[in-house]
Amino acid sequence: MQQTKIAIIGQGYVGLPLAVEFGKKYPTVGFDINQARIAELREGKDSTLEVEPELLARATQLSFTHELQDIADSTVYIVTVPTPIDSAKRPDLTPLEKASAAIGSVLKKGDTVVYESTVYPGCTEEVCIPILEKTSGLTFNQDFYAGYSPERINPGDKEHRLPSILKVTSGSTPEVADYVDALYSSIITAGTHKAPSIKVAEASKVIENTQRDANIALVNEFAMIFHRLGIDTNDVLEAAGTKWNFLKFKPGLVGGHCIGVDPYYLIQKAQSVGYYPDVLMAARRINDSMDSYVADQVIKLMVRKGINPVQAHVLILGLTFKENCRDLRNTRVVNIVHALQSYNANVDVFDPWVDVAEVQHEYGLTPIEAPEQGAYDAIILAVGHDEFKQLGSRGVRAYGKPAANIVYDVKQVLPRAAIDGRL
Repeated sequence: MQQTKIAIIGQGYVGLPLAVEFGKKYPTVGFDINQARIAELREGKDSTLEVEPELLARATQLSFTHELQDIADSTVYIVTVPTPIDSAKRPDLTPLEKASAAIGSVLKKGDTVVYESTVYPGCTEEVCIPILEKTSGLTFNQDFYAGYSPERINPGDKEHRLPSILKVTSGSTPEVADYVDALYSSIITAGTHKAPSIKVAEASKVIENTQRDANIALVNEFAMIFHRLGIDTNDVLEAAGTKWNFLKFKPGLVGGHCIGVDPYYLIQKAQSVGYYPDVLMAARRINDSMDSYVADQVIKLMVRKGINPVQAHVLILGLTFKENCRDLRNTRVVNIVHALQSYNANVDVFDPWVDVAEVQHEYGLTPIEAPEQGAYDAIILAVGHDEFKQLGSRGVRAYGKPAANIVYDVKQVLPRAAIDGRL
């Protein structure tokens, strides 16, 4: 590995931490087509807040570029581009295909291409490899090789960072599998697991998040049932959780770049081979309906208190898909906003973590700078940021109108007795 030169394609939540770790040990180039992103990284800044400036500074062999020719001398290309879904919830492989074509244009004999992007089993060899062959004119497993090592980044998590998360690896030949495993072993202190094939590694990643999706859907369904029965869901989960083998999931919104997206990749692949995945589809339907459920519950609570939802002033605390991070991808909070607006309510969104320009660009919303105390008919605590937890129930309730208001806690962070409703 003395001659290893690494190019990381994509410098987002997955690619940047990977580039930093490799950049401590190998000549590494972080590549991204977003020139503004490259400019900030060259200045030692990460707007996602995933990598601190001091960690960036430690990667002494790391540089950044948006120019393809700057990675042409690499021997290993690692692809970390997003794999989203389209408006019809079908996998959108466009970023992956474009990244493969770009790499193919500079690929040389002896090079290895490793994919980290979440895909369905078979995607690397069925979609990506043919693009690499066509663009480069080289032959797979003769002139160049491939591997798959699924990302396991958890945005906003400062405890479970890349080196401390065990890594699954794989390669297109036994020798390449050993090489890829050794490469990752050199930066992953938690160790690696070498899968027997690329397909197995792909499948392992997609079921990680699909399993969580199904479990969260189950407790979301519990929550809707228990609400009708007049039982507090958290009380039930705490009681059931006293058994050693009870899985402790909580109800909530399922957004982000993984859990709310990855199951559709497996669903599509299953359907393409003639199997209809009933459980996976049902889980997706339940979890995708929870934002509407929250909005409906808030409206009902307002009506019961004599508050007219039409032209009511509603405050939503939190917009990101999870607490204490800036990641806005596939956030379900936006759907709550739209659902409330369909009742002609006036909705303010406040989130101290977000970049306002990014919110405007992605969702056409403009978050407020700060909520006004005593101004709102309803307050929804949608994301459990530490800032909101520190407010406590009194601080949150203080945003409500003195005459009458309701507080709804999506994240179950406030005392039950101090709120009007929660999942």
